Amino acid sequence: MYVEEVIEVRVARVHRDAKLPTRGSIHAAGWDLYALEDTTVPYRTATLVRTGLHVAIPVGYEGQVRARSSLGKKGLIPPHGIGTIDADYRGELFVMMTWIGNSESYTVKKGERIAQILITPIPRSGFKEVKFEDLGETERGEGGFGSTGRF
Repeated sequence: MYVEEVIEVRVARVHRDAKLPTRGSIHAAGWDLYALEDTTVPYRTATLVRTGLHVAIPVGYEGQVRARSSLGKKGLIPPHGIGTIDADYRGELFVMMTWIGNSESYTVKKGERIAQILITPIPRSGFKEVKFEDLGETERGEGGFGSTGRF
């Protein structure tokens, strides 16, 4: 079930060729972001791809920039996993990409869908220092990476 309130995100095109974000379907969680210009991404090199967009994420929310699965299947991935756009950032949106495919580089074409942005609520939180024993016990305890799954 969807939240009834529509969160308005103001967006400005700073280049005439910039494309506004679009959704693939009414139920899509993310909005597609598009490359402003052709950009060559060399093998295993983090490269910024321009969108030509500036956004105003509402206070209490973040923009999560994520990979598109179709590009990941080819070998074009964001090296940091998920990028965060904070509510107080007003610079141009860039998408950091790395090429890990089977050739020396990949050229992102102007107008190509390069990532998705999701607008997600951020709960108010704070950290309170306590003694280790006051953290409480769980079944998992100090089990680290892979400790809850079966391989």
